[in-house]
Amino acid sequence: PPEPPAPGAPSARILFLTDLHWDRLYAPGSAAACPDPLCCRGAARPGAAGAGFWGEYGKCDLPLHTIELLLEQLPAAAPVAAVYWTGDIPAHDVWQQSRRDQLRALSTVTAALRRRLGTVPVFPAVGNHEATPVNAFPPPYVRGNQSAAWLYDAMAQEWQQWLSPDALRTLRAGGFYTARVWPGLRLVSLNMNFCSQANFWLLINATDPAGQLQWLVGVLAAAERAGDKVHIIGHIPPGHCLRSWSWNYYRIVSRFEGTIAGQFFGHTHVDEFEMFYDEETLTRPVSIAFIAPSVTTYINLNPGYRMYVVDGSYPGSSHAVLDHETFILNLTEANAPGATPRWQLLYRARETYGLPSAFPADWDWLLRRFQDDEQLFQRFWFLLHKGHPPRAPCGAGCKAALLCALRSGRSDDPGLCRPLRPTLPFARIQQLWRQWRLC
Repeated sequence: PPEPPAPGAPSARILFLTDLHWDRLYAPGSAAACPDPLCCRGAARPGAAGAGFWGEYGKCDLPLHTIELLLEQLPAAAPVAAVYWTGDIPAHDVWQQSRRDQLRALSTVTAALRRRLGTVPVFPAVGNHEATPVNAFPPPYVRGNQSAAWLYDAMAQEWQQWLSPDALRTLRAGGFYTARVWPGLRLVSLNMNFCSQANFWLLINATDPAGQLQWLVGVLAAAERAGDKVHIIGHIPPGHCLRSWSWNYYRIVSRFEGTIAGQFFGHTHVDEFEMFYDEETLTRPVSIAFIAPSVTTYINLNPGYRMYVVDGSYPGSSHAVLDHETFILNLTEANAPGATPRWQLLYRARETYGLPSAFPADWDWLLRRFQDDEQLFQRFWFLLHKGHPPRAPCGAGCKAALLCALRSGRSDDPGLCRPLRPTLPFARIQQLWRQWRLC
């Protein structure tokens, strides 16, 4: 079992950004409610009911100046050692996007990060919204105009100052790579679109269409032999993947539990996690996939980002997550007349939940506490939505489905949810899950 670092051991802060969804047509004062899938665009409306300058609750994405404000206001007292950036750069106007639009979003947001972050190393991952049509990521053996080479080549060009030639080579081939973060810590950036339930190309091969899982095993085995630890980043969480891919990934995590020091995902836009247990009993927690909240407001959320505190760079470091902090921009306050917008700390995980540490066993213990401590669970529900929860409360059915999701690091496995209370038929739980999935 992992052990906390010795008192006084160095730690490091990793900035985690996901789901920025920059809308270049965002217009302050425009209609915040509209019949289209994406609002807050077009002509300004008379009166005070239009979209706010810094963003708006509703079916809206973000203007670039809100993203730049985030980067400007990063806490200066605690410098960032690295940035993990897990994709979804363009807005949700998927019905009118072209390859040119996607590449403009890629270059614009990448330039903003380079400009604001300076020499801090950035490790990106590919989101499902980077392609057009959305979610369409053909396997690498598809060639010609239908291939994803137009996207991966542009990413390699934009990100070449952050990644090594070897990382750029596999990025160009399949949108995934491995890189050294610092001595003793290796990063793996997965292209989770090769497990996506929305990627119609996977009708050809849903098991390992890009050979990515086989490659992952090789990277983890090499790290194990070298005594290195590994952080895995990706966009879509493993529990949201196609069943065969998800179960194979779960097995890989179980096999390399001593090497994988952290898993970090986005995509759902809310603040949650997925547990991984030993495959023999499904009771011993072996890993946790942290799912950080989105930068964008879509839908009805405050903008947010995550800061992970990890065991630092020194001989014998576990490189494990020690704590995490979530920051938000409260839009009600920021858009008030004469207000100065301010990104603020929403909560610290260990302090808020009373965790002795932030290892998988602690999060499993928290999940079990949620069953009996309704006040604690409702606090989690509030933080899940970045301080702007829906008006409808989370009742018994909602709670059962959410606790099941938190325990499910692999998809379509009713066995993971059997120990939980309250109980619901797994088919009903899956039906409730489908209502929440936005992206």
